[in-house]
Amino acid sequence: MTNIRDIFISLFGSKPILSEAPGRINLIGEHTDYNNGFVLPGAINKKARFAIGLNKEAVFRFYAADLDKHYQTKTIDRAPIEFSWANYLLGVLAQFQKAGKSFTGIDCVFDSNIPIGAGLSSSAAIECGFAKGLDRLLLSDIQPLQLVKMAQKAEHEYAGVMCGIMDQYASVFGKNNHVLLIDCRTNKHTYVPFQMNNLSIALCDTKVKHELASSEYNIRRQECEQGVSILQQLNPDIKSLRDVDTKYLEMHKGLFRPSIYDRCHYVAIENQRVQDACRNLENSDFTEFGKLMYQSHDGLKNRYEVSCKELDILVDLTKPMESVYGSRMMGGGFGGCTINLLEKEAEEQFHQTITDGYKSQTGMEPDIYFVELTDGANVIPDEP
Repeated sequence: MTNIRDIFISLFGSKPILSEAPGRINLIGEHTDYNNGFVLPGAINKKARFAIGLNKEAVFRFYAADLDKHYQTKTIDRAPIEFSWANYLLGVLAQFQKAGKSFTGIDCVFDSNIPIGAGLSSSAAIECGFAKGLDRLLLSDIQPLQLVKMAQKAEHEYAGVMCGIMDQYASVFGKNNHVLLIDCRTNKHTYVPFQMNNLSIALCDTKVKHELASSEYNIRRQECEQGVSILQQLNPDIKSLRDVDTKYLEMHKGLFRPSIYDRCHYVAIENQRVQDACRNLENSDFTEFGKLMYQSHDGLKNRYEVSCKELDILVDLTKPMESVYGSRMMGGGFGGCTINLLEKEAEEQFHQTITDGYKSQTGMEPDIYFVELTDGANVIPDEP
């Protein structure tokens, strides 16, 4: 990664505030966050970093160092599509403005080593890292949960993706050697120890992102909302799919179109899997934890219908490998990464087997990353 501090000084002639925020993985609990359910993410050691300062020019000047792209504007309006990355920053600025924070002009240099489009929440890292630095720059003293919500709103309003709260939450609240059990109804979390020791977390990037990813994500949200509307006719106390289990759904299966029923059934059982997974971690039972990962992928593939051929190939390649505990697609779907839990000593073998198998079936070589759990967004102490 580049020296963003020096780049900032050379571009803008002043000393910046430095901040950073990590990408995230989600061990289990996919598409449950926007249904007020449970998720089990963790922050990882791939990050977006920022150098931020005020200017007196009444202009917003951004430089994406890893892309070598500049964007400048005098208004906090959505940027043109060719500068889509700037919308994450503009969206955060808009939230600070709505919160009554005053500023005339902002300069920012940033870079990231989080793979884009791989389902590791590079956008949330950009939003949260920028928000963390901006909070220090403006001496706003905004509480972490509020920063999370502001970053999420930036994604909704400026990127047009109606994401749940998990990505931004994990990027801000991440903790070294822990995952977070997040209750997305209350926006509260507990830390679950995850001592990796002899374990490794591998991310296998399909290197594809099918065009329907964003649109189908929003459709799945709508389908879940339709399911809740049907259930509320039976019981007005049902506010989200968090409030029902699979037995209740099966009792009233005839009320649903098959696709709506499948979406609701997946969410209900995935919420239970997250809680079971936490007990497995507490007992260091990684065999059972891995089984839940495979079950989660099966549900995402067949019930929620957000997987794709490339993701399924990567998961299927792991099944004969004794060193792998579990594997599943991670993120919104239709491309991106699988997440895999395996024995650390088998990393090299895993890399070779997955690379060879995926290339033989798709003609592509996957990008494979071994990641560690790390702390969330923070301000970086500057050099003396």
